Amino acid sequence: MSEHKATISWKCTSPDFLMGKYSREHLWMFDGGVTVSALPSPSVVPAPYSNPAHVDPEVAFVAAIASCHMLTYLYLACQAGFRVDSYHDEAVGVMTKNERGVPWVSLVTLYPIISWPIELASCFPDR
Repeated sequence: MSEHKATISWKCTSPDFLMGKYSREHLWMFDGGVTVSALPSPSVVPAPYSNPAHVDPEVAFVAAIASCHMLTYLYLACQAGFRVDSYHDEAVGVMTKNERGVPWVSLVTLYPIISWPIELASCFPDR
């Protein structure tokens, strides 16, 4: 069993918080030391309370799914003795509203493009 930790940090900077006029900018801090500026998706929270230059949770969710898929694919290919030269995916997440009108990521579609060498070689030369 393993643990995967992330720290999320936000601080109120507006006296108009109760009127909904506050920055949604926050930080994601990961155990490896990386800090990412995050904000909600502009499709959910319009500017000026969002910023398309920052990472939004929905995009991060799609990236996490695509990354997990790629890592699993590469592992399985390697275990089977197939070398992969490159892997590229432009994954797409679709947000829809549930029965209460709350937006959520209802679909993630992966579009991996995988390049193999002309002569398939083993990841393990001694096999």
